[in-house]
Amino acid sequence: MSRAPVGVSVMPLENRREALVGVATTAERLGYDGFFLPETWAHDVTVLMAEAALRTERITLGSGILGIWGRSPGTLAMAASTLGALSAGRFVLGLGASTSQLGEGLHDVPFVAPIARMRRTVMQVRALLRGERIPLAVATGARPLKLNLAPAAELPIFLAALTDESVRLAGELADGWLPFLYPRRCLEEGRALLREGAARAGDAERRLAIYPTVPAVVADDAAEARAGAAWFVSFYLTTMGPLYRRSLARQGFGREIDAVIAANTPRFAAAVPPEAETLLEELTVFGTPDEARARLARWHAAGADMPLVFLRPNLTPEEIERTLSTFAPMLESRERS
Repeated sequence: MSRAPVGVSVMPLENRREALVGVATTAERLGYDGFFLPETWAHDVTVLMAEAALRTERITLGSGILGIWGRSPGTLAMAASTLGALSAGRFVLGLGASTSQLGEGLHDVPFVAPIARMRRTVMQVRALLRGERIPLAVATGARPLKLNLAPAAELPIFLAALTDESVRLAGELADGWLPFLYPRRCLEEGRALLREGAARAGDAERRLAIYPTVPAVVADDAAEARAGAAWFVSFYLTTMGPLYRRSLARQGFGREIDAVIAANTPRFAAAVPPEAETLLEELTVFGTPDEARARLARWHAAGADMPLVFLRPNLTPEEIERTLSTFAPMLESRERS
């Protein structure tokens, strides 16, 4: 089996600090290429990344993602520069608009014009990482400052994006794209949008890395694994607001979404009915170990540079080891080299 880069992430409902950092050390031991963590309403991910940086030596570490509403561009640049130095250049700053509920309900910041806010944030963070003074956009009467740190201009910035315009923005300003619940069959369309964005910046041939986050469930019993994948899809479509429903409806999955909602009404049943089976195949990786590896390989074939297998919360150490070990054969050639 030829080598295929694979990373790992963990669902935000997981709030056991040692379990989260343990995923990073386990993934590095097994040969994984990346460890990315989303920040929502629990741990400060920059602190967890610092701990992971001190307990690993090789694996790429990334925020997947930090929301742009909870930190200023200055704070983001300071954190990224510090983590880049602490990890000896292994840190990737992943940014995203997140959701209105999180921005407003936790950070008390109005969720207004997220694409414009993302553009401004990336440009300001970039300037600070280059060692320049921040280009002020709000407090324009102030004296702009720069970081009292060595420049870190090469530190990669990735953007989470689902809408066409936000994907184009990633192509224009970022080094990579972090899609989540973005159908596998649509990755090539996403790549075309990235190219459109890159053309805006005057370099239509510039190629961005694509790291999709893919819910992954492995079990000896295929039906058990499917049930786990159904839990992922039904949870995000029925309990996490309208963002993912709207995105998938734009991509032609309206009937399947309606079927999932009906199957989980009046109460959540973790159900994806047979008529919505395509959502499981397009959004997740599941099955017995052989089946799960085959499904993950389809993501590489569709254009993913490094899919991030997305683990369920509250797994035991043995379950984490088993799930991550399932995909280790895809990484073995690097271990032999």
